[in-house]
Amino acid sequence: MNHQSYLLRLSPNRYTQTPCTETQMLNATLVSSSEMRATQQNQSKMTTMKETLSSKTTGLLLVHHLALLVMGFMVLAQGKLKQASSVQNCRNDSAAFYILGDSSVDCGDNTLFYPLIHSYLSLYSCNGSDGSTLIPHLLAEKMGMPNILPFYSQNGSINGIQRGLNFGSAHATILNHGSQSYQSVNQQLRQVFDSMQLLQLQLSEDRALSFIKSSIFYLSFGKDDFIELFLRNASGTAKQNNTDQEFSHILADQMVHVIRNLYDMNVRRIICMGILPLGCTPRVLLNQYNSTAHPNEDDDDDVPRGCVEEINAQVLEYNRELNEQISELHAELPDAQLLFCDVYQGLATIINNPEQYGFEDVKNACCGLGMYGAEIGCLSKDMACDKEASHVWWDLYNPTKAVNSLLADSAWSSYPLRICRPMSIQEFFSASV
Repeated sequence: MNHQSYLLRLSPNRYTQTPCTETQMLNATLVSSSEMRATQQNQSKMTTMKETLSSKTTGLLLVHHLALLVMGFMVLAQGKLKQASSVQNCRNDSAAFYILGDSSVDCGDNTLFYPLIHSYLSLYSCNGSDGSTLIPHLLAEKMGMPNILPFYSQNGSINGIQRGLNFGSAHATILNHGSQSYQSVNQQLRQVFDSMQLLQLQLSEDRALSFIKSSIFYLSFGKDDFIELFLRNASGTAKQNNTDQEFSHILADQMVHVIRNLYDMNVRRIICMGILPLGCTPRVLLNQYNSTAHPNEDDDDDVPRGCVEEINAQVLEYNRELNEQISELHAELPDAQLLFCDVYQGLATIINNPEQYGFEDVKNACCGLGMYGAEIGCLSKDMACDKEASHVWWDLYNPTKAVNSLLADSAWSSYPLRICRPMSIQEFFSASV
């Protein structure tokens, strides 16, 4: 039986049905199969191309989106950096932070031959050779002016001076004490004068004047004058009498002269720090213990809360006198901005309430040997205790970083302790010149 099949053929106008023989059917089938294979191959190639294009497109899109994300993060980060450094950006070009002082502002980096001169005290008067654990450096970070260079490490360039300098020197004194060759406040004033003169030579007179008036000068002296007095006293204590009171007044008078000298150099913004309670330091406690009879050798707690009040009375008199004279200068120098920060009251509050502020030991030095850790000073940081943050004192006479951080926070924002007057350093820093 002959079978007829119909192939569907495409006509320009319509589809027609044409009868086909079996041979024609077979040929058509072969053609159709070949066309189908070609079509399938073409479709496969197209699919592969599409997949390739799709893969490439997807990759490009991923790269594109990733680039956008990175750019977004960079923009956000740049915004955060600009926000965080907005104070720095507006201050760095027009003002700087200058530090003058003693071991409260310098760990020995700014003192020539420090290990040879001060070997009888501590070779490491703070836990950090760059001074980053001290109050002025912690405050400089809050101002957006970190990395204040020591005077002797800068190259004398105008850019170095404009970034701020630390003229302070460990164990510098207000007065010259006999044969001791410490860098006194007068030497530091000469260095300030020379630096300000260089600014005026390199910058225009108006620009230099504006820069100096806008800059902040930080003064912290007197501690090492009292330490020298105690070291010369065979018993290690200073009795409260008229001579000792006069000594406190002389030191305060000299500090007022320092402020006047800076004012004559066109300095208008000055922070003056008081002296901490030296009668509570480990070395003074040791001297007090050695000078007192002890029937019970096991009892080393005869000093209430670890303080010698006779010595603290002298320091208090200095702080009181200096604060009063600075208050009087406000009326005499109306265009000067003067701030007094009473670190004595801040540290005394910590010593009297150690648990409240996270401290456990208010008597013993973290780095030192012997009773109170004060018979031998800090000769190596390997001598330091394991829990520095729980100690009030680092070595013979200097607080730990934990104490300095708390005092710096208080000086900056009046929290948790109000120690600066008439305002906080943050308000002082933000005030217009």
